[in-house]
Amino acid sequence: MALNCGIVGLPNVGKSTIFNAMTAAGAAAENYPFCTIDPNVGVVPLEDVRLTRLAEVSGSAQIIPATVEFVDIAGLVAGASQGEGLGNRFLAHIRETDAILHVVRCFEDPNVVHVAGSVDPVRDVATIDLELILADMESLARRKERLTKKARSGDKQAATDLALTERVLSAIEAGKSAREVPLAEEEREALRDAHLLTLKPVLFVANVAEADLGRETPQVEQVRELARERDAEVVVISGRIESELAQLSGDDRAAFLAELGQTESGLSRLARAAYTLLGRVTYFTAGPKEARAWTIQAGTRAEQAAGVIHTDIERGFIRAEVMRFEDMDRLGSAQAVKEAGLLHSEGKDYVVADGDVIHFRFNV
Repeated sequence: MALNCGIVGLPNVGKSTIFNAMTAAGAAAENYPFCTIDPNVGVVPLEDVRLTRLAEVSGSAQIIPATVEFVDIAGLVAGASQGEGLGNRFLAHIRETDAILHVVRCFEDPNVVHVAGSVDPVRDVATIDLELILADMESLARRKERLTKKARSGDKQAATDLALTERVLSAIEAGKSAREVPLAEEEREALRDAHLLTLKPVLFVANVAEADLGRETPQVEQVRELARERDAEVVVISGRIESELAQLSGDDRAAFLAELGQTESGLSRLARAAYTLLGRVTYFTAGPKEARAWTIQAGTRAEQAAGVIHTDIERGFIRAEVMRFEDMDRLGSAQAVKEAGLLHSEGKDYVVADGDVIHFRFNV
């Protein structure tokens, strides 16, 4: 299940620096199932100590982590919804993503000119928000016009969809995002084809100077306050530090992180936050060949989880043999878990839990 986040922000906020670090970090991983990937997509591994331990106790030859894809959306500017700065093209790219990762500049640098002349997170976030709202307003207005014609001809479903469209459009015209409109799950599903930008979940990234990493600067606090108002999360990183980290590996990388007083990279924290934002969980498979993390939506049943590996496994599903990672970690092997009576056999309706280690039985 691909996890795809669009990186947005004004020009010169550090988006490209962060994205290039993602691309460099992803390029070093030979085990990813993405042999060819578009140049505007960066892949960040989801670091998971459970997977490393699972590979150890299973004697796995290689490790394949879960990943998060980040799509680089070129810098939006005021007027993007009206086509300024190729805005229509960039807004179309955002519509194809699962979530929005909003990079906010929280650093001063006279050598990097801010498009508005000064660093002001509140103003910058408001600029992007307005463009997304205006784009949604235009999309909903077109949808309303189309549905009105159908409703007049007696189409009952169109009449229902029209009422929903008018309700959301009214809120957006009042300056609200679609996320602020109370919607039932079936209403969200009905709006899926509208591809509303302001309905997508948002994760804020406060991009700070190297010297400010680990400090709560006034700009970072402003971003945190904006996020609180939107019930969103904030990840604080330094794009420049991430660029340096992306060039390192092994002991050198660990030593550099230790110097910074960090235990993991900002990109790893970013990937994990995006994973959580979209309600994803991880289950594992492990054997002599590989230990691998698989991404599924929370609440996914065993039969559908099997399909993430291969559709043939889903079609021929017999049962799922499930262990908990904690038991594997504590007892040291799959055999020890079985002997302890902690392996359980589950049917297709079993809801897979985060941390399950599964072997699927199926008919070919």
